[in-house]
Amino acid sequence: MSDADQLRRLLLERSVRRGDFVLASGQRSSYYIDCRPTTMSAEGQVLIGRLGLAALESAGWRPRAIGGLTMGADPVAYAIAAASWGSAAPIDAFSVRKEAKGHGTGRSIEGNFAAGDAVVVVEDVITSGGSAERAISAVTDAGGKVLGVLAVVDREQGGREHLSQLGYKVVSITTTSELGLVPSVASSS
Repeated sequence: MSDADQLRRLLLERSVRRGDFVLASGQRSSYYIDCRPTTMSAEGQVLIGRLGLAALESAGWRPRAIGGLTMGADPVAYAIAAASWGSAAPIDAFSVRKEAKGHGTGRSIEGNFAAGDAVVVVEDVITSGGSAERAISAVTDAGGKVLGVLAVVDREQGGREHLSQLGYKVVSITTTSELGLVPSVASSS
Protein backbone atom coordinates (compact mmCIF):
# COMPACT_ATOMS: atom_id res chain seq x y z
CA MET A 1 0.00 0.00 0.00
CA SER A 2 1.37 3.44 -0.94
CA ASP A 3 1.91 6.23 1.60
CA ALA A 4 -1.02 8.13 0.02
CA ASP A 5 -3.31 5.10 0.38
CA GLN A 6 -2.20 4.58 3.97
CA LEU A 7 -2.87 8.24 4.81
CA ARG A 8 -6.35 8.09 3.26
CA ARG A 9 -7.11 4.93 5.28
CA LEU A 10 -5.89 6.60 8.47
CA LEU A 11 -7.92 9.76 7.82
CA LEU A 12 -11.07 7.73 7.22
CA GLU A 13 -10.48 5.63 10.37
CA ARG A 14 -9.49 8.42 12.74
CA SER A 15 -10.55 11.79 11.39
CA VAL A 16 -13.84 11.62 9.49
CA ARG A 17 -17.03 11.93 11.52
CA ARG A 18 -20.61 11.74 10.19
CA GLY A 19 -23.45 13.90 11.50
CA ASP A 20 -24.56 17.52 11.21
CA PHE A 21 -21.72 20.00 11.62
CA VAL A 22 -21.13 23.73 11.26
CA LEU A 23 -17.67 24.29 9.79
CA ALA A 24 -15.29 27.15 10.65
CA SER A 25 -16.38 28.70 7.33
CA GLY A 26 -19.98 28.85 8.65
CA GLN A 27 -21.13 26.21 6.17
CA ARG A 28 -23.05 23.11 7.28
CA SER A 29 -21.85 19.62 6.40
CA SER A 30 -22.91 16.02 6.93
CA TYR A 31 -19.31 15.11 7.71
CA TYR A 32 -16.50 16.69 9.67
CA ILE A 33 -12.79 16.10 9.18
CA ASP A 34 -10.79 16.56 12.37
CA CYS A 35 -7.29 15.85 11.10
CA ARG A 36 -5.67 16.02 14.55
CA PRO A 37 -6.24 12.36 15.47
CA THR A 38 -4.35 11.56 12.25
CA THR A 39 -1.76 14.36 12.22
CA MET A 40 -0.92 13.81 15.88
CA SER A 41 -0.53 10.03 15.56
CA ALA A 42 2.86 8.38 15.12
CA GLU A 43 1.82 6.81 11.81
CA GLY A 44 0.24 10.07 10.59
CA GLN A 45 3.38 12.05 11.45
CA VAL A 46 5.57 9.77 9.34
CA LEU A 47 3.14 9.65 6.40
CA ILE A 48 2.43 13.39 6.38
CA GLY A 49 6.11 14.16 6.73
CA ARG A 50 7.04 12.07 3.69
CA LEU A 51 4.02 13.06 1.58
CA GLY A 52 4.28 16.73 2.52
CA LEU A 53 7.97 16.87 1.68
CA ALA A 54 7.31 15.17 -1.67
CA ALA A 55 4.48 17.66 -2.39
CA LEU A 56 6.81 20.61 -1.70
CA GLU A 57 9.43 19.16 -4.03
CA SER A 58 6.82 18.50 -6.76
CA ALA A 59 5.59 22.09 -6.49
CA GLY A 60 9.17 23.34 -6.84
CA TRP A 61 9.02 25.11 -3.49
CA ARG A 62 12.22 25.38 -1.45
CA PRO A 63 11.05 27.05 1.75
CA ARG A 64 13.26 28.05 4.65
CA ALA A 65 10.35 27.27 7.00
CA ILE A 66 6.83 25.85 7.06
CA GLY A 67 3.89 26.62 9.33
CA GLY A 68 0.41 27.98 9.68
CA LEU A 69 -2.36 28.96 12.03
CA THR A 70 -2.09 27.12 15.34
CA MET A 71 -3.22 24.44 16.17
CA GLY A 72 -4.34 22.50 13.12
CA ALA A 73 -1.24 23.39 11.11
CA ASP A 74 1.26 22.70 13.91
CA PRO A 75 1.60 18.89 13.71
CA VAL A 76 1.65 19.08 9.89
CA ALA A 77 4.49 21.60 9.91
CA TYR A 78 6.43 19.64 12.54
CA ALA A 79 6.06 16.37 10.61
CA ILE A 80 7.37 17.93 7.39
CA ALA A 81 10.22 19.68 9.21
CA ALA A 82 11.27 16.40 10.84
CA ALA A 83 11.07 14.54 7.51
CA SER A 84 13.33 17.16 5.91
CA TRP A 85 16.14 16.59 8.39
CA GLY A 86 19.15 15.07 6.68
CA SER A 87 18.15 16.43 3.27
CA ALA A 88 20.19 19.00 1.37
CA ALA A 89 17.72 21.70 2.46
CA PRO A 90 16.19 21.09 5.90
CA ILE A 91 12.99 23.02 6.60
CA ASP A 92 12.24 24.51 10.01
CA ALA A 93 8.75 25.01 11.44
CA PHE A 94 6.83 27.95 12.89
CA SER A 95 3.34 28.57 14.30
CA VAL A 96 1.07 31.56 13.72
CA ARG A 97 -0.83 32.56 16.84
CA LYS A 98 -4.54 33.34 16.52
CA GLU A 99 -3.79 36.53 18.47
CA ALA A 100 -0.45 38.25 19.06
CA LYS A 101 1.11 37.49 22.41
CA GLY A 102 0.07 40.08 25.00
CA HIS A 103 3.38 39.97 26.85
CA GLY A 104 7.10 39.53 26.21
CA THR A 105 7.91 40.09 22.53
CA GLY A 106 4.25 40.38 21.48
CA ARG A 107 4.91 38.22 18.42
CA SER A 108 2.21 36.64 16.35
CA ILE A 109 4.62 34.08 14.84
CA GLU A 110 6.52 31.66 17.06
CA GLY A 111 9.38 29.34 16.23
CA ASN A 112 11.74 29.46 13.30
CA PHE A 113 10.71 32.48 11.26
CA ALA A 114 12.42 35.74 10.39
CA ALA A 115 11.61 38.62 8.07
CA GLY A 116 12.75 37.80 4.56
CA ASP A 117 12.18 34.04 4.91
CA ALA A 118 10.51 32.17 2.04
CA VAL A 119 7.87 29.94 3.62
CA VAL A 120 5.02 27.59 2.83
CA VAL A 121 1.80 27.99 4.79
CA VAL A 122 0.15 24.71 5.81
CA GLU A 123 -3.43 23.76 6.63
CA ASP A 124 -4.77 20.49 7.93
CA VAL A 125 -8.13 20.92 6.18
CA ILE A 126 -8.86 23.67 3.68
CA THR A 127 -12.50 24.64 3.14
CA SER A 128 -12.88 28.37 2.46
CA GLY A 129 -9.19 29.21 2.79
CA GLY A 130 -9.82 31.61 5.67
CA SER A 131 -7.29 30.11 8.11
CA ALA A 132 -4.58 30.01 5.44
CA GLU A 133 -5.38 33.61 4.51
CA ARG A 134 -4.97 34.69 8.15
CA ALA A 135 -1.61 32.89 8.34
CA ILE A 136 -0.51 34.43 5.02
CA SER A 137 -1.38 37.89 6.33
CA ALA A 138 0.62 37.34 9.52
CA VAL A 139 3.64 36.08 7.56
CA THR A 140 3.58 38.88 4.99
CA ASP A 141 2.99 41.52 7.69
CA ALA A 142 6.12 40.18 9.43
CA GLY A 143 8.17 40.46 6.22
CA GLY A 144 8.01 36.85 5.01
CA LYS A 145 7.46 35.65 1.46
CA VAL A 146 4.78 32.98 1.00
CA LEU A 147 5.65 30.49 -1.74
CA GLY A 148 2.28 28.73 -1.57
CA VAL A 149 -0.15 26.77 0.59
CA LEU A 150 -0.03 23.03 1.37
CA ALA A 151 -3.15 21.32 2.72
CA VAL A 152 -3.44 17.78 4.04
CA VAL A 153 -7.09 17.61 2.90
CA ASP A 154 -8.82 19.91 0.41
CA ARG A 155 -12.59 19.82 1.00
CA GLU A 156 -12.98 21.11 -2.57
CA GLN A 157 -15.34 23.86 -1.46
CA GLY A 158 -13.70 26.96 -2.88
CA GLY A 159 -10.69 27.46 -0.62
CA ARG A 160 -8.17 26.57 -3.31
CA GLU A 161 -9.85 28.93 -5.77
CA HIS A 162 -10.06 31.74 -3.20
CA LEU A 163 -6.35 31.52 -2.39
CA SER A 164 -5.48 31.23 -6.09
CA GLN A 165 -7.36 34.49 -6.72
CA LEU A 166 -5.13 36.07 -4.05
CA GLY A 167 -2.09 34.85 -6.01
CA TYR A 168 -1.17 31.73 -4.01
CA LYS A 169 -0.82 28.24 -5.46
CA VAL A 170 -2.46 25.53 -3.33
CA VAL A 171 -1.25 21.93 -3.25
CA SER A 172 -3.10 19.22 -1.33
CA ILE A 173 -1.96 15.81 -0.20
CA THR A 174 -5.51 14.45 -0.64
CA THR A 175 -9.05 15.62 -1.29
CA THR A 176 -12.51 14.73 -0.09
CA SER A 177 -13.17 13.15 -3.51
CA GLU A 178 -10.13 10.91 -3.07
CA LEU A 179 -11.46 10.01 0.39
CA GLY A 180 -14.78 9.03 -1.21
CA LEU A 181 -16.70 11.81 0.57
CA VAL A 182 -19.43 13.43 -1.49
CA PRO A 183 -19.88 17.17 -1.20
CA SER A 184 -22.76 17.78 1.19
CA VAL A 185 -22.52 21.37 2.21
CA ALA A 186 -25.19 24.00 2.32
CA SER A 187 -25.00 27.60 3.40
CA SER A 188 -25.72 28.18 7.06
CA SER A 189 -28.04 31.07 6.20
